Amino acid sequence: MSDSRSVAVLGLGAMGHAFAANLLKADFDVTVWNRSAAKATDLVEAGARLAESPADAVAHAQAMVLMLPDFAVTRDVLLGGGGALAAMPAGATLIQMGTLGVAETDRLIAEAGEARDDVVFIDAPVSGTKAPAEQGKIAILASGDRERAGAVVEPIFDVLGKQTHWLGQAGQGARMKVVINAWLISMMQGIAETAHLADTLGVAGDDLWQVLDGGPLATPYMKLKLDMIDSGDFDPQMAMQWGLKDAGLALEAGDDKALPSLAQIRNLWSDAVSAGYGEQDIAAIHAYLEKYRRR
Repeated sequence: MSDSRSVAVLGLGAMGHAFAANLLKADFDVTVWNRSAAKATDLVEAGARLAESPADAVAHAQAMVLMLPDFAVTRDVLLGGGGALAAMPAGATLIQMGTLGVAETDRLIAEAGEARDDVVFIDAPVSGTKAPAEQGKIAILASGDRERAGAVVEPIFDVLGKQTHWLGQAGQGARMKVVINAWLISMMQGIAETAHLADTLGVAGDDLWQVLDGGPLATPYMKLKLDMIDSGDFDPQMAMQWGLKDAGLALEAGDDKALPSLAQIRNLWSDAVSAGYGEQDIAAIHAYLEKYRRR
């Protein structure tokens, strides 16, 4: 028997783990599944049930949160042999929160609808990184049938984020996500190159921020990344390998000819990932540029 506070979280990377932890703190009945079960140890200690398979995870859940790394993995977990979709209770809600891309999300929505038209598909990627997710302060880019699913998903979203933007029919969340990530990636590259220029000209990072602070060019995100660059601590809030993936998704969804700067950033970040920076924060592109300069 399922109820509206019974949630399965599939995928326990940085974001999915934070989602499950916050739902547990809010007294939801949480079941978790991850390909590496070790990532669930602390969640189980906090009261979560660890499922043996995706199908087992969702069998009694009114809502399933998918937070998996890419389309191929998400589709396999959802629709592959022994997949989660077939095991969901009648009338349950599927909340897809990973960053899959526009065409990929549209395909998943269509295939899920063909397989289970009784299950409501909510496309809800997020804007935010590890720390805001842990604090329940991300923005949720929701799309889909709010009238049918709102009573189930809105209490979940209230726990996971500080604001939910309902954007229309399912798939619009994915579209907004690639636009936001294109901006974020371009901004990060600009911050890294600006910090590099400041260093070359002998301008201290603190002095740069003091001049910008309080003006229209200052953003909290810039300060966060400048501090990372200053300290050399690139503990990933958003790992570069995922930033590279998202740059590719934006270029796939848009027009390469109209996005020349993003295409160049994608190529540069690909080189940085190949050079071993993939698991570090995207701010580590500054360290890669510095290393490249010294060659």
